[in-house]
Amino acid sequence: MHMNKLTIEDIPIKGKRVFIRADFNVPLDSDLHITDDTRIRSTLPTINYGIDEGAILILASHLDRPKGVDPRHSLAPVAKRLQRLLGKEVQFAPDCIGPQVQNMVARLKPGDVLLLENLRFHPGEKKNDESFAKALADLGVDVYINDAFGAVHRSHASTTGITQFVKTKACGFLMKKEIAYLEGAVANPARPFVAILGGAKVSGKIGVIENLGKKVDKVIVGGGMAYTFLKAMGNDVGNSLVEDSMLSFAREIMEHAVERGIKFYLPVDCVVATSMDPGAETKRVPVQEIPKGWIGLDIGPASVHLFT
Repeated sequence: MHMNKLTIEDIPIKGKRVFIRADFNVPLDSDLHITDDTRIRSTLPTINYGIDEGAILILASHLDRPKGVDPRHSLAPVAKRLQRLLGKEVQFAPDCIGPQVQNMVARLKPGDVLLLENLRFHPGEKKNDESFAKALADLGVDVYINDAFGAVHRSHASTTGITQFVKTKACGFLMKKEIAYLEGAVANPARPFVAILGGAKVSGKIGVIENLGKKVDKVIVGGGMAYTFLKAMGNDVGNSLVEDSMLSFAREIMEHAVERGIKFYLPVDCVVATSMDPGAETKRVPVQEIPKGWIGLDIGPASVHLFT
């Protein structure tokens, strides 16, 4: 299958300054140790290719949702882990724009790697602010590569805005792999074709839900969004996360599924807690028996069994 998007292999990058938007939004524990580095590892093919081709690499990512500059959301631990995974020095910039970072970039040689500090320390990233996007491009960027599959659905400065200011643009290997996989999986799926939906919000996945709804045989809903569906069906979900503005949409989705003969599975039991606190009391209950004031956090063992 031919992907109609340019990838990093299609363009000359030797000696060029290549800005790679990666998704290094990894989970950290309270001591700021990375608990799962899958997202870092999945961009290694793109980074290693850039190093081998003799490009100058500027890596950028967001991490979590900081309100302004917050050392707990620094990408410093990512720089350290990346250095170990690449087996070579990774320089780390104290910011992602400005004269100090420009000077660091100016000193880089082909094969060098510089990781910028968390993009979201600047409100301009999420707002897709034009002047912030231009400041990123002003690091002397010759080529823009988007390999941040986990962030590409958001119109932010480093995924959308910056592309106005850089002439040469392409996908990285992770993006290429994910797009090819999705095109194949959705265009010509193996049957039964099952969609598994999770995450906190229904609202962020309306497009996905509506598009998949025409093609799937079964839908499994887990994660936080399950409580919106459960409430839409008339269950009392206690203090669980619910998008009240999505209740009628959730009901419609379920009704359409039934009309089309699509099997729609919601959790039958869940793990509930008295609060979001790591030390909070928890128990497992059927979804019909979520106690008043408790929060549903995830699917329970019976649901795991059913979904499996």
